[in-house]
Amino acid sequence: MSLIFTFSLRTAVVAVLGLACVAASAQIRVGINLSTTGPAAAIGSSSKNTVLLWPKELAGKRIEYIILDDGTDPGNAVKNVRKLIAEEKVDIIIGPNTTPNALALLDIVAESETPMIALAASAGIVEPMDAKRAWAFKMPQNDTHMTTILTQHMADHGVKTVAFIGFADAYGEGWWREFSKLAELRHIKIVANERFARTDTSVTGQVLKMMAAKPDAVLIAGSGTPAVLPQKTLIERGYKSQIYQTHGIASLEFLKLGGKDIEGTLFPTGPAVVARQLPDKHAVKKVSVEFVSKYEKAYGPDTVTQFAADAWGAWLLIANAVPVAINTAQPGTKAFRQALRSALENTHGLVVPQGVINMSATDHVGLDQRSRVMGKIQGGKFTYAYGG
Repeated sequence: MSLIFTFSLRTAVVAVLGLACVAASAQIRVGINLSTTGPAAAIGSSSKNTVLLWPKELAGKRIEYIILDDGTDPGNAVKNVRKLIAEEKVDIIIGPNTTPNALALLDIVAESETPMIALAASAGIVEPMDAKRAWAFKMPQNDTHMTTILTQHMADHGVKTVAFIGFADAYGEGWWREFSKLAELRHIKIVANERFARTDTSVTGQVLKMMAAKPDAVLIAGSGTPAVLPQKTLIERGYKSQIYQTHGIASLEFLKLGGKDIEGTLFPTGPAVVARQLPDKHAVKKVSVEFVSKYEKAYGPDTVTQFAADAWGAWLLIANAVPVAINTAQPGTKAFRQALRSALENTHGLVVPQGVINMSATDHVGLDQRSRVMGKIQGGKFTYAYGG
């Protein structure tokens, strides 16, 4: 009897454990790696605010979100994502917020066959398409999209010469590559090319070199609050002509830190940043305004940023892909991750706050010209200026 009891007890325990494993695998686990501290904290905090608004159920499954902070450090991003994949057994990675961190994760997500939706901007995260980038997707517009409308604005407003200063990392280099090509096509001469680090406390040397070239305009290719430093230095040194920034500045912290020195700044941006001012005919106005209203209800008026809207777009992308993937396999399995990657890649006609997504095997962003407009900082706020 003792042997029979022991066997039955073990059988029951195994059965219970088996049911627990099935229950655990039935939920969707989403690993989220953001820069909520460090130089990109203004970006990561906005993303996190949106993540906290994400629904807790999808396609009849409970969703568990595991959020980690990488401190804007690629090494930390690598550690976090390895933990999320190996220990937390996540089905998908969301983030990171910065290009260097995203590039550092490409091999990891490919090796583990875990899809990643990056919230960083550089096209290098998804281009050129290869085996490892097949697992990477990206919410922010490519630099090419933003550079196209920015250089068009310059050309339309008589800018003939430009001085460039960008981050001394993949973000700055990506912008230099795209901007220099399009500037040449539009017959805009680049008269200076400088770099600075996200952690620099002075860029006086670079600014003096740019000002000596007497450009019609300056383009600062930075993101978050570090992008304020070159502009403040230019103003302090008496620069009076037009200053352009990139879509990486669209955060409240940038506005607060920049103050009066950033008034009049022109920048390309996603439509959601100026949602209510968009022309009524704009393809994403309805979805953008709906998101803005939801976000402002939680965080207050005029709090939406480029990065908050990108994070909501990531949720809509997941919400569109998961029901498709579940038809093939259950969460918590390799087959589900593969099906999820395929569903993401085949997203078509999905309207998100920042544009309309049509992905393919060679395009893991899927945005077109409807994904950007020109914005202007006026009265300490982001306002609509041009395009769309």
